[in-house]
Amino acid sequence: MAVAAGEYEIGQHTGRLLVRTFRQGVAARVGHDLLIEATVWEGHITVPPDSAVQPALSVRVDLGALKVLEGTGGVKPLSDGDKQQIQQTMHKLLKVDRQREATFTSTRAEVHDDSAIVEGELTLVGQTRPLRLEVRQRDDVTVAGTASLVQSQWGIKPYSGFFGALKLRDAVDIEFTVALPRG
Repeated sequence: MAVAAGEYEIGQHTGRLLVRTFRQGVAARVGHDLLIEATVWEGHITVPPDSAVQPALSVRVDLGALKVLEGTGGVKPLSDGDKQQIQQTMHKLLKVDRQREATFTSTRAEVHDDSAIVEGELTLVGQTRPLRLEVRQRDDVTVAGTASLVQSQWGIKPYSGFFGALKLRDAVDIEFTVALPRG
């Protein structure tokens, strides 16, 4: 990736961090696929001038500041009350009262022309597990990426309702877009 060497402070002021959930089960038609935004997060990127040294990334996310933006599908649209109830359920499943923060620290980066694979450790609900990010450079100042997070690997039981007929898929998608200042 052709990102200029330097230190970059990132967060909600420079980009977006989104989570997409997907429904499954025999009652999936009544549920919603959710788009959730992390509204409070911060991070640090180090891009060394020497290509022999790997870039580094660290990110902290306030799990208490996750916000349901929209729900697609379902029998009826999500109301504001539905969104509040979903946020309360998220807080319970993510144990926000005990561990409000999730952190990611890179351990390895494989850089290509306009993309990179960044591997690291994600600490979530008190459990630390490996997570792999696929990052691509969109233009001179913007990078974007994705990751797939399997909730059960962190000991999180995916949401289930209607006696198990409506379930949240175990894997959720993480998407991020960050604008880096010009060098």
